[in-house]
Amino acid sequence: MAVPKKKVSPSRRGMRRSHEALSREAHAECPNCGELRRPHNICVSCGFYDGREVVAAGKPLKAAVRA
Repeated sequence: MAVPKKKVSPSRRGMRRSHEALSREAHAECPNCGELRRPHNICVSCGFYDGREVVAAGKPLKAAVRA
């Protein structure tokens, strides 16, 4: 049965876990309205994507059809 010979110190444990930190989500400024939005996604506030209106500003994005 595999059993550790010595206790792993908190420093060594922390060094092993140093790569497990969560990275921050990427956000970009919408060129149309200036709100923060996820890259390669429709802007939630104005409904624009890639310089053109994809969804009307008042409509929810769930009703938008993916094309």
